[in-house]
Amino acid sequence: MQIFDSVTTESRLPFDRLIPALEQIFIRGCTVPRRHNHILRESEGAKDSLLIMPAWQDDYLGIKHVTIFPGNGARQLPGLHSTYTLYNAVTGVPLALIDGDQITVRRTAAASALAASFLARPDAHRLLVVGAGNVATALAPAYAAVRDIRQVRVWDRHPAKAAALADKLSAGGFDAAVAPDLDAAVREAEIVSCATLAQQPLVRRACLQAGTHVDLIGSFQPFMRESDDATFADTSVFVDTEEALDKSGDLLSPIAAGVFSRDRVLATLEALCRRQHPGRRAADEITVYKAVGAASEDLAAAMLVYGGG
Repeated sequence: MQIFDSVTTESRLPFDRLIPALEQIFIRGCTVPRRHNHILRESEGAKDSLLIMPAWQDDYLGIKHVTIFPGNGARQLPGLHSTYTLYNAVTGVPLALIDGDQITVRRTAAASALAASFLARPDAHRLLVVGAGNVATALAPAYAAVRDIRQVRVWDRHPAKAAALADKLSAGGFDAAVAPDLDAAVREAEIVSCATLAQQPLVRRACLQAGTHVDLIGSFQPFMRESDDATFADTSVFVDTEEALDKSGDLLSPIAAGVFSRDRVLATLEALCRRQHPGRRAADEITVYKAVGAASEDLAAAMLVYGGG
């Protein structure tokens, strides 16, 4: 059984190979049971939880375990940790233990970029990153693999974290800077990508300009929110999987308010990859992509790591 640490895992998941790998697994398909979501304990409104995400196809079986502890910030620890175990699907033999945090970060950013390849305007070059955590650090490089990203603005509720990410992106060759005002930054962006653990809306429909693509990565549980209800009222909505309609507060809230309905989802990421829907249809269309994460993406990434990157 091979063990792949964080550095090796990241090195084997370059976006120019990972994004096509995700597209191919959506085209070929695999078995993805609904994830297990267990609340371990709740205190002062914070819910410590465990996610278990299996997926398999002809040759490989994989399981990701994710722990989410929102109070870890006070302990100077990340709020999310994960591990990934890859098995031979024919014999059940364990093949590899892989750093799940890097798999989650890289495949999440890659999936957003894959969706944007269908949904963002071809000439989009101004990216706003909302959040400055681990996933947020990978978004600009991932988007740069599918669009000519020339300008990156970063907003976070902790300005120092936004500044640190902007500095890192600048060192990587991006024209990056902190966005001091979120509403103003949303108005100027052509792509808005949110990767937070927020429980209150951050992006407001009133600030979205015609032609914007909105990528909502957080809100993978019912009590989490990154956008207001109006964001879904008159826009073109896409999801990574149908499971998003049952898991995401960003969708459950506007559905409960009567401003959005399940049948208004235009397509899943799988349908986009299989060319069953054309994606963006007009330059002034506002597209919204809501993701909660798919175990098939984890499996594709793990197979790439195990196969040598």
